[in-house]
Amino acid sequence: MKLAIFGATGRTGKQLVEQALQQGHEVIAFARNPAKLGIQHERLKVVEGDVYKAEDVERAVVGADAVMMALGHTKGTTTKDVLTVATKNVLAAMKKHNVRRLVNITGAGVADPNDRPRLFNKVMSFLLKRMAGDLLADSQCQSEAIRWSDLDWVIVRVPMLTDGPKTGHVRVGYVGQGTGARITRADAADFMLKLVTDTTYLRKAPMISN
Repeated sequence: MKLAIFGATGRTGKQLVEQALQQGHEVIAFARNPAKLGIQHERLKVVEGDVYKAEDVERAVVGADAVMMALGHTKGTTTKDVLTVATKNVLAAMKKHNVRRLVNITGAGVADPNDRPRLFNKVMSFLLKRMAGDLLADSQCQSEAIRWSDLDWVIVRVPMLTDGPKTGHVRVGYVGQGTGARITRADAADFMLKLVTDTTYLRKAPMISN
């Protein structure tokens, strides 16, 4: 498949690019600064652009079979609504070019009706609002935009991300239900790539952990 990946130069995004290539996919990596990607491959196409510009985003989406998003906030270079703006541009481009499958990664602080938060989860949510309120608010707006779309989407929610190796052991549930406090970026990327074709969690927002 041909996968368009946004946030390709981030630590999770690079895992998506590398693993997608290893699995035989073609990859369109969207990057504001292509030099930060540091990956070369015959099945890799790098599209330089700005997520704030709809025409740049569209150049990466056209011709793709699915879109994957691993965007985040970068101090000093992104605005507090970057996820919301970028996602609206991606959704518009996908609709225009009839690309149906979208897999997005976001934090566990983004709420879902299936969550059953315990005291620990409530404390962590309170701290997150105090320490990263802009990111949480932007992530919630991003998720709402995706949920309201008519695409075949999955929102993958994660707790603390670590840089350990892929373990192959991923627990899937919801906040307060059968999940832990950490997951490696490698395992998160592996799970996301499976969702390109797997419909188990279609139009759902599961939380994953190791």
